[in-house]
Amino acid sequence: MKKTAGLLDKKRVLRSIKDLPERCSADDVLERIHLLQAIEQGIAGSEEGKGITLADAKRRHRKWLK
Repeated sequence: MKKTAGLLDKKRVLRSIKDLPERCSADDVLERIHLLQAIEQGIAGSEEGKGITLADAKRRHRKWLK
């Protein structure tokens, strides 16, 4: 099955929600789904070559620490 940009795999979402405590808020569930979406977007961007190299990340990190 071809992945469509911006869509999440339902099985992955349900598995992630099952990992939440038995009693949790709707905000907890939505936050988990949002996190999964952000991770999926990051992976897709990386696969498309939109990421940065480790060397660039370290260089940026050093600038932030100054």
